[in-house]
Amino acid sequence: MKKYIKYFCGTLAIVSVLTACDSKLDVHNPNNFSDEQIEDLLKNGTDEERELILGGLTANLKGYVVVRNAIMSGGFTNMSIDNEWVHNNIYRNLQCGDIVYGDGARHSSGWGQYYRNSPDLKYWGANQTSECYGYWCSPSLSISNANKVLMFLSDEVVGESSLLKEYKAMALTLRGMGYLQLMERFTKAYLHGGKEGYGMPLYTNYGYQDVVAPSSAEESWNFILTDLKDAVRLFQESGYGYTKAKDHDTAVDIDLGLAQYFLAKSALWTGDYQTVIAACKDVLDNYGWEFIPESAYGASNDRMAGFCNKTDDIKADDNAFMSVAKNPECLFGWANDANIYTWTYYNVLKTGSDMVNTAYFQIDNALWSKMADNDYRKERFTTETATFPYFAIENGDTAWYPTAIPAYTCLKWAASIASDESSRRHDRSNSDVIIYRTSEVLLMMAEAQAQSGDESGAKATLNKLLAARTKAGTPTLTCDNYPAMQGMSALDMCKLQWRIECWGENGWNFWNSKRWNQAPVYEGSNHWSTTAVTIDHMTWEIPEQETQTNQYWANVNRK
Repeated sequence: MKKYIKYFCGTLAIVSVLTACDSKLDVHNPNNFSDEQIEDLLKNGTDEERELILGGLTANLKGYVVVRNAIMSGGFTNMSIDNEWVHNNIYRNLQCGDIVYGDGARHSSGWGQYYRNSPDLKYWGANQTSECYGYWCSPSLSISNANKVLMFLSDEVVGESSLLKEYKAMALTLRGMGYLQLMERFTKAYLHGGKEGYGMPLYTNYGYQDVVAPSSAEESWNFILTDLKDAVRLFQESGYGYTKAKDHDTAVDIDLGLAQYFLAKSALWTGDYQTVIAACKDVLDNYGWEFIPESAYGASNDRMAGFCNKTDDIKADDNAFMSVAKNPECLFGWANDANIYTWTYYNVLKTGSDMVNTAYFQIDNALWSKMADNDYRKERFTTETATFPYFAIENGDTAWYPTAIPAYTCLKWAASIASDESSRRHDRSNSDVIIYRTSEVLLMMAEAQAQSGDESGAKATLNKLLAARTKAGTPTLTCDNYPAMQGMSALDMCKLQWRIECWGENGWNFWNSKRWNQAPVYEGSNHWSTTAVTIDHMTWEIPEQETQTNQYWANVNRK
């Protein structure tokens, strides 16, 4: 990963926490803690003392599940990753074929480059410091922060302490996630040519250390699965299980649900379908197979007239994609932590520099047509051009600017009033952040059932989602009566429902396409570009900054 990692960061964090508690902990010189002293306090101290120490070590764990404006230090270079999660996901969504971005006349550059897969776009190339290397640094930093915690939490130190098991499980979850992201991005799909290929250098220590050679893909995936299985076990043993997001007012913890989520996702890549099914079932059973209600699933198209004439509004607090409290499916997210990137660019009712330039996110109209008429998700997109008045407040300008919104524009993240606001103020963008949902877990389970030959089981699982997405007062949707799914295999049904349910989320269709070895397809007639990304470019090159500092890559065949 990186040849040098700054160990002193962990030490400083611990010192800052414990200095104020010198007398309580009976530490004579808190500025000179040794590793042995820290380990002794963790092994033999009270839970209160352990919390003080672990608080310093784990301060950044949750924040690095989603990296925001983090400075990556690799010993050889420093760089800033600006909202890596948002940009990575939006870029991948734009390349998946299910999204139409603005129009070609005004958006041939910028984000539009990703949508049209510009021939000048080399995000996947080894020499792309701002992108390719950034997408390497972000999970690497997660791994480093996890190892910072794990270096003090050996099995001997942890013993039977529930608290230490909980913290170790958190760190193992984070490390597993980091290596999963590296394998997704920088290696071929495991089941389609990647099994015999290269994997990642596997680091288990924190601090100054020599670089290590890349492991095989099989070794790397086994490492990831072991970390995540251990995390699940430790969470279960600690008694720290599922912390449902809707029950929290602030950050949602790294918990058993998140560990199971990443375990299922990793096992899906490797074809370990029984592990996928078991992990997903545990999550869904504990969440009670509860779904976002129709009333909170974004905004419906029949309200657009009211939005446009200012007789109707939708609050971010009432949209489950912007409100943790309204989202019974939220596995992981943050309350009151949105910034402009989170819902300005997907929210058609919030003005922004791109909105007034017609950079609307629209659905591929062929995919839209495949949704059943009584599937309320179909109504989360506009059906005709609408004129919405954007309110300007910048530089003393308080005018309203009527702007045409094209058909098929997304209303999934619609909100005309930000969180904690009482009226339209388009200079506000507060909302919650929803990152991972149980609907994704259900789809992973259904796909694993289909991939393992259990057609009836896959359909039964999908039927629960379809019933939840049936418009009130209409016949319940099933795999057997969903018009577009007639004659499909259970696996193809899963693929279609992935595209519909997770539209615009986490780059799912891009990564699914790579996992299935199927390049994205631009089906709809409303696309202004049809240049799809190729399978080869869905596997990014190992960044030069990594290969130049880790000499072992020279001996690895990366073709």
